[in-house]
Amino acid sequence: MTIKDFQQNYNQANIKSFKDQIQAKDSNINSFLFLKEEINKDLKIPVAIKDAISTKGIPTTAGSKILENYIPPYNATVIDKLEENGYFIIGKTNMDEFAMGSSTENSAYKITKNPKDLTRVPGGSSGGSASAVSAGFVPVALGTDTGGSIRQPASFCGVVGFCPSYGAVSRYGVIAMASSFDQIGVIANNVEDTEKVFNVIRGKDKKDATSFDLPAEISTKEKITIGIPDNILEGVSKEVKIAFEESIEKLKQGGFKFIDVPMTNLNQALAVYYIIVPSEVSSNLARYDGVKYGKRVESDDLIKLYTDTRTKYLGAEPKRRTIIGTYALSSGYYDAYYKKANILRQQIKDYYTDIFKKVDILVTPTTPTVAFKIGAVLSLIELYKGDVFTTITKLAGLPAISLPAQVGEKLPVGIQFIANHKKDLQLLKISKKVEQCLQS
Repeated sequence: MTIKDFQQNYNQANIKSFKDQIQAKDSNINSFLFLKEEINKDLKIPVAIKDAISTKGIPTTAGSKILENYIPPYNATVIDKLEENGYFIIGKTNMDEFAMGSSTENSAYKITKNPKDLTRVPGGSSGGSASAVSAGFVPVALGTDTGGSIRQPASFCGVVGFCPSYGAVSRYGVIAMASSFDQIGVIANNVEDTEKVFNVIRGKDKKDATSFDLPAEISTKEKITIGIPDNILEGVSKEVKIAFEESIEKLKQGGFKFIDVPMTNLNQALAVYYIIVPSEVSSNLARYDGVKYGKRVESDDLIKLYTDTRTKYLGAEPKRRTIIGTYALSSGYYDAYYKKANILRQQIKDYYTDIFKKVDILVTPTTPTVAFKIGAVLSLIELYKGDVFTTITKLAGLPAISLPAQVGEKLPVGIQFIANHKKDLQLLKISKKVEQCLQS
């Protein structure tokens, strides 16, 4: 369902039945953690919101038991912008706890299923938002992307997932995982709807010092040059390889020009990501100590209150990343890990600066595999490697979009397009042309 579909098929008289249908069908998918009781008085476009984004008067838990029943006293900036521009917040979607995970199996509340195959995961951590759009519950949804948490579930669920440049959308009101990576983005069924919502939520916000206004769009060249990194299909599954190669062939026939470009070490970039992000996690999650807000385990001993509260109410993945991050930041290891990782992060930024002198955009698979089975026994290393194509763009703060490359009866496969920093508007414009080619 697109925004246009919703506007054509629903009016004020049947908007309640729209919500009732979601409640009935979502019992099999578990996209939502919370649906609003009241329906808006004026017909507006419904949008689903990832549960990491603060909504005034509506529970916001970040998928964690430690924030169970927490109701924010304020809206995130993006929520105010949506409500001022004809959108209605219909509910909050399921997610991996504190956005840590790639399957939405790490939620403290329920496991979300992939609408394309109910035996498989929808991806994560924005799996609830991606499944809600894929199932036709809403035309658009917001997610957050730290290392691929919008694009990976979009790929698994066969929808469009857009992660803007870092700072293009205000992070005010987002429950932080890793502050120098977290970014709100859009999930929809086509690029047009993605662009519409992005244009509503983007822009500088006085409440977020890292936010900025994008420069005016520059007319896109008639002949688009797309860079394909060397050996980019090494290690990907057969399904992804076939879908990627077929997509590239369609784009060549559609008039796009391709050139080979050198690829930075993906495994090195993944290692850098999994040093810096847990380090920021250890700092951001320190606030959940049972004192300021959230649940607590009562104790007369302050240290015991801290440890018992976090032991009882935080899940395995937040605990794991906090321990890794604390270790990386500790005396004696800071220089060996965190400091070195930030040096390599700058080198990755420099790599992209050089590459975008030669090409307009880059293309990669979004994920190395299709959606895996719920409960599949995957090692942590295998799960982390599933983000190999998406984490690297986050290290440089670049805009990237996942478009469906394979739909229909087969499991979805996403193809990722990456642009230079602050080139979000150009990327979306090019993506419309790409979308047309892929659907032809």
